[in-house]
Amino acid sequence: MTGLHHHTFFDLASSTLSYVVWDGVSRDALVIDPVLDYDATTQMTTRKSLTKLIEFVRRKHLYVHWILETHVHADHLSGGRELRQMLGVGQWGFGGALREVFVTFHKVFAWPKSVQFAGLGGDRLFGDGEEFTAGKIRVQALATPGHTPACMTYMIGEWLFTGDALMMPDAGTGRCDFPGGSASALYDSLWGKLYALPDNYQVFAGHDYQPGGRPLRYRSSLGEEKVSNIHLRVSTAKGDFIAFREGRDKTLSPPKLLEPSLDWNLGAHQIVKSLKLT
Repeated sequence: MTGLHHHTFFDLASSTLSYVVWDGVSRDALVIDPVLDYDATTQMTTRKSLTKLIEFVRRKHLYVHWILETHVHADHLSGGRELRQMLGVGQWGFGGALREVFVTFHKVFAWPKSVQFAGLGGDRLFGDGEEFTAGKIRVQALATPGHTPACMTYMIGEWLFTGDALMMPDAGTGRCDFPGGSASALYDSLWGKLYALPDNYQVFAGHDYQPGGRPLRYRSSLGEEKVSNIHLRVSTAKGDFIAFREGRDKTLSPPKLLEPSLDWNLGAHQIVKSLKLT
C-alpha cells in the first residue's frame, strides 16, 4: 500500500508481536497490542518495552491517533493504558464484546462487587465492520470471535492484524478453551470471513512461538494461510476443525500469566499491585 509503513516489536517473554503503522507523508500512526513488562516473582511491572516503542515513535516523528487491542490478552499485560499516558495523545480501542469478557472473568475469579466495568478506561468499543480513521489512515474493525468473544481483526487496506485468531501457517490458530471461547465461532470468523478476502491480503499475527526453533516470522499472505495453515485450510470442514481444535485445547496448559494478565487487562487490579518505572 502506497505510503503506509509498519514496524514490529517482539516481546520474547510472551512471544507477543506489537505493531506501529504509519503514513509516510502525514506521519499519522496507530499502535496495535503494546506490551507492559511484568515480573511474576516480584509482581512488579516496568515500562521497558513501552519506552522502546515510544523512542521509535519520536524518532520517526509520528503522531499516534489510536492504540488498538485485538482482544483481552491472557498471557501478557497490555501497555495500552500506560502508553496513552506516556504519549499524552491517542485513543484506546477494543472489540465491542469487551463487557461480555469482563462479566465472565468477574465470576471466574470471584472479584468483589466493587470491581466494575467502565470500558476499562478505553475510549471506544468497535462494532463489527465499523470504520474509523487514524488521521489519514483508514481502518475497519472486523469481529473475529472464537479465541475470545471480543477478538477483533483490524483491516488497514490489504493488511490484516489478526491478534491470536490466525497465526503463521506453521503455528495455526488461537486456542478456544478460555471461558467464552468457541471453536465453532473461530471457524466462522476465519473460514467464513477472513478467508473470503483476496489471497494477496497480508496477515500480521499477534504471536509467534517460532515452532521448531525457526527464525521469527509475523507476516504471511491469506493465500498461503488458505492452503497451508496447519489447523485450518480453506478445504477444512467445520466439523473437522472443531474436533481438532477442541481436542488439541484439552492438551494445552493455561498461560503462565493467565490470572495477572486478565486481572490487569480487565481493570480489576486485585493482583498486580504496583508499578515500577524504568
